[in-house]
Amino acid sequence: MQFNRNKKAIFAENYKIKAMINVNSCPFPGIHTPIYIIEEEKLRRNLNLIADVAKRADVEIILAFKAFALWKTFPIFREYIHATTASSLYEARLASEEFGTPAHTYSPAYTDGDIDEIARCSSCLTFNSMSQFHRYAERALRMNPRLSLGLRVNPHYSEVGTLLYNPCAPGTRFGVGAEKLPTELPEGIEGFHCHCHCESGADVLQRTLKHIEQQFSPWFPQLKWLNLGGGHLMTRKDYDVDLLVELLQGLHRRYPWLKIILEPGSAFAWQTGPLVASVVDVVEDAGIKTAILDVSFTCHMPDCLEMPYHPAVRGAECLEDLTAEADEVREPTVYRLGGNSCLSGDFMGYWRFEKPLEVGRQIVFEDMIHYTTVKTTMFNGIHHPSIGILKSDGKMEILRSFTYSDYRNRMD
Repeated sequence: MQFNRNKKAIFAENYKIKAMINVNSCPFPGIHTPIYIIEEEKLRRNLNLIADVAKRADVEIILAFKAFALWKTFPIFREYIHATTASSLYEARLASEEFGTPAHTYSPAYTDGDIDEIARCSSCLTFNSMSQFHRYAERALRMNPRLSLGLRVNPHYSEVGTLLYNPCAPGTRFGVGAEKLPTELPEGIEGFHCHCHCESGADVLQRTLKHIEQQFSPWFPQLKWLNLGGGHLMTRKDYDVDLLVELLQGLHRRYPWLKIILEPGSAFAWQTGPLVASVVDVVEDAGIKTAILDVSFTCHMPDCLEMPYHPAVRGAECLEDLTAEADEVREPTVYRLGGNSCLSGDFMGYWRFEKPLEVGRQIVFEDMIHYTTVKTTMFNGIHHPSIGILKSDGKMEILRSFTYSDYRNRMD
């Protein structure tokens, strides 16, 4: 992907040259905001660790597109991993057409219109329910006889605290409980898929495995593979990688015929780059100062509002428990950060900076690559951040910039 003249022209057309500001206010001098920046060295660091775990534990670790799907970086990924996981027709096509290998595909519900193409683009196809299996298994195999079919199971155990992200919460629509499985699985089911985690540690997997094995090991002799899903945040600094390897090796010893698969998303792109924005205005009401940015929380950082959580801002102290009535709110360097959409709640706060914010100051939101670039919207016609990669040689390459036509074409 070369940064050719056409891309440069588009970039210049949509981002007017800004006045130079001092370097202390501009961690990324010379770039135009807003922009997601993937740092190649940090991405390769994560990929090296993941590849090492896969080798030591003799498992397959594949990339989940629901967390990261920037296909222009796939040449880097293919140096370390060999497959991906999809949850929809478009993700399955991305795996087949851009990553170059068929997907491990799971969807809560396949449809008559999608199942044939999904089967064509997949190597493993996991069903969410027995009814979905009975409806589509034969049809999928006619389309692709090489498919390995699986079933998502639900151990009714998860330590994910936020219900929005808990796949095993009471009333969940995901998976089949052990109490609903027949003693003999239907012909064609070769694997179980069990997803219980969200940015979890190896100790959580250790406790979860006890529930999975207690409930589902009677069926393991009928299977060829076990997919432990995503949420294994093995690239986090405090993650116990050795414990993870030990747990996976233990599974192999107990069930040597099973191929073990993990499909993390966040782990691949964890701490691989920021979203860089700029202050475009500072407003004040009731003693509360809000720095309005050229990005939007609801459009470009939706997990911050959904989870919710306060992102780390470079050079600022996050005051998470501060209320509007607190004296600290009136300090000269304490600000809420506001998005540039018309949604009233498109803001977060409060942060304490070293000095008062001025128009043009860059605001760097750390760790904004996973679960952001895949979830952004053009709600309100807000300008989409560009996507760049900071190469190992220190050069910035713009992978994509967005124009009015990208917004307009969404309405065609």
